Amino acid sequence: MQYHDDIESSQQQKARKAVMERIKRQQIELQKREIAKKVLDARAYERLANIGTSNTELYLQLLDLIVSVVQQNRVAGKITEEQFVELLRKLTYRPETKLEFKHK
Repeated sequence: MQYHDDIESSQQQKARKAVMERIKRQQIELQKREIAKKVLDARAYERLANIGTSNTELYLQLLDLIVSVVQQNRVAGKITEEQFVELLRKLTYRPETKLEFKHK
């Protein structure tokens, strides 16, 4: 019976740890959102929120970029929608690939 209790206890510890990690990630994301809300103007923040509903990965990358810009003190005032779009372009830029066909 002791072995069964140990397994159950171990599973409970793993579940508790997973819940705690999830809560921590959510708290960090909430802090990042609060920072973004402070440094983005209303239209830029609205655009960020729209991206969040359609592309979670890009949204998280943008949040990280915004926090990084703030931490490096590269923000003077609020980030406008135009500046936000420029950040978005830099983050998503992919050079156009050229295909050349050589005929024999």
